[in-house]
Amino acid sequence: MCFMMKLNEINIRDPFVLVADQRYYLYGTRGATCWGPADGFDVYVSRDLQDWEGPFVCFHNDGSFWADRNYWAPEVYAIRGAYYLFASFKRQGVCRGTAVLRADSPLGPFAPWSDGCVTPRDWECLDGTLYLSRAGQPYMVFCHEWVQAGDGEVLAMPLTEDLRAAAGEPRLLFRASEAPWAKELRHSSGKTGYVTDGPFLWRTGEGKLLCLWASISDTGYTEGLAVSDNGEIDGHFHQVPPLFREDGGHGMVFRTLRGDLCLTLHSPNTTLLERPVFYPLKEENGLLVMA
Repeated sequence: MCFMMKLNEINIRDPFVLVADQRYYLYGTRGATCWGPADGFDVYVSRDLQDWEGPFVCFHNDGSFWADRNYWAPEVYAIRGAYYLFASFKRQGVCRGTAVLRADSPLGPFAPWSDGCVTPRDWECLDGTLYLSRAGQPYMVFCHEWVQAGDGEVLAMPLTEDLRAAAGEPRLLFRASEAPWAKELRHSSGKTGYVTDGPFLWRTGEGKLLCLWASISDTGYTEGLAVSDNGEIDGHFHQVPPLFREDGGHGMVFRTLRGDLCLTLHSPNTTLLERPVFYPLKEENGLLVMA
């Protein structure tokens, strides 16, 4: 059943906005099923970023899909007349990773496109996002999870033109501990390390390539920012002051229908209280800053 809702009534993590057909399509991780068994994703639709219609189920596992839990961070891209959904999935005994689904509409229904996960099969990975180089080469930028890597990593891996598979090996962009604000955590297993999640690439009007990403700081969940030194994915990414430190993260940037820059992320980072929030941004000295 679908309803008209206000933004503060939508319980999702990892919000992602696709702007298409003079509408906003909002995707995210279902708050209620984030940490356990899960079977799909929803999309909400708006014309003004305030009133939303939904949820519309855009992907549902009818029992034939390989993953049964931790359906995380759906991102949808319009490419050559089709819509591609990148999302993380998990099954007991199978490493978490990002798979690609495809549909003919932003409302779905999405169906599997890649053969399982595109990320390395023996790595615990999450939050794959799409980046297209200036030359048109597609990449998946994703996180190697701290629960396996220790010091969480952000990597870039070339994809085949049809977005169905890897076309090369992952290349390290940076590690979480490179951010002076990142806080070391202790996992329930007793292992310590630094979190990386939610990478998202943005090119500024000056041509700089930025990577948004999230970790934990002394003030809670934090939205960080890194900058490529050569304006491309093969550059060295250095950390700059974070965008948001008020217990919110896993953000992305989009332009509104009026052309304004906007940041969305979820906040607070507390189960069942997570909400998508929007903040105006501006570009200043080649970086993104809160407006």
